[in-house]
Amino acid sequence: MSRLARWFAEHWVMGVALLVLGYLFLPIAVVAALSFNRPSSRLSYDFNEFTLDNWRNPCATSDMCDAVLRSVQIGFLATVAATVLGTLMAFALARHRFRGRSGLNVLIFLPMATPELVMGTSLLALFVSGGVPLGFWTIVIAHVMFCVSFVVVTVKARLSGMDRRLEEAAMDLYASEWQTFRRITLPLVLPGIVAAALLAFSLSFDDFIITNFNSGTTVTFPMYVWGAAQRGIPPQVNVIGTAMFGVALLLVLATSLRGRRARRATIVPAPAQGNGRP
Repeated sequence: MSRLARWFAEHWVMGVALLVLGYLFLPIAVVAALSFNRPSSRLSYDFNEFTLDNWRNPCATSDMCDAVLRSVQIGFLATVAATVLGTLMAFALARHRFRGRSGLNVLIFLPMATPELVMGTSLLALFVSGGVPLGFWTIVIAHVMFCVSFVVVTVKARLSGMDRRLEEAAMDLYASEWQTFRRITLPLVLPGIVAAALLAFSLSFDDFIITNFNSGTTVTFPMYVWGAAQRGIPPQVNVIGTAMFGVALLLVLATSLRGRRARRATIVPAPAQGNGRP
């Protein structure tokens, strides 16, 4: 009994962590399983029959693939713009002191804390009052607006954890500011920038509420799923969801392996001890 109690005391944290991970990944596992399902009817979500037809023909519904492509285009443009603007803002907030810096740090969190319903209606009122036609580009502008804050917070956290002495050492060795940035600062902050870009793309690709207010007649993938739910979601939607999760997982694993290899490469082996003979 004492051994069992000792084992439980040593491993209960790991057990709770596994339960939480199982809770988080259970919906993803269900979506992946349903991507191989041939439903008995359009309104049925039970597992009826195993099939690979959904993966062989993911664009059986042409409107769905058009919506996916449109969401990818919007996500790419919003990610590029938000990553550039957010990275520049993060460097300014982390490396420079200026009047209003504290207030700006607070304002950065407002888009993250504002309900999407409020932000969507505010942007809609702004576009309508300005005479801007709703469509593809209003969605891009709206997505950039709420993605910038997440990029700033992510990159700023990476900059705050950097050791400034590495840059100072490089400049002491007669490296110019551009050489120091390219060879020292950028490689160190690049994982944070990549993480911020992936987060921005995920938020943009997945957004529905803000997009619904500012889309006009443009249909993105989340809006297509919402509309299809009223008449039966095609099983190819599960294929798209599983594929997106697989791509994200591969990117995370590749980044993790690259960082591990880089850390191993920086480890200098200790010199062998001599035996004292000449």
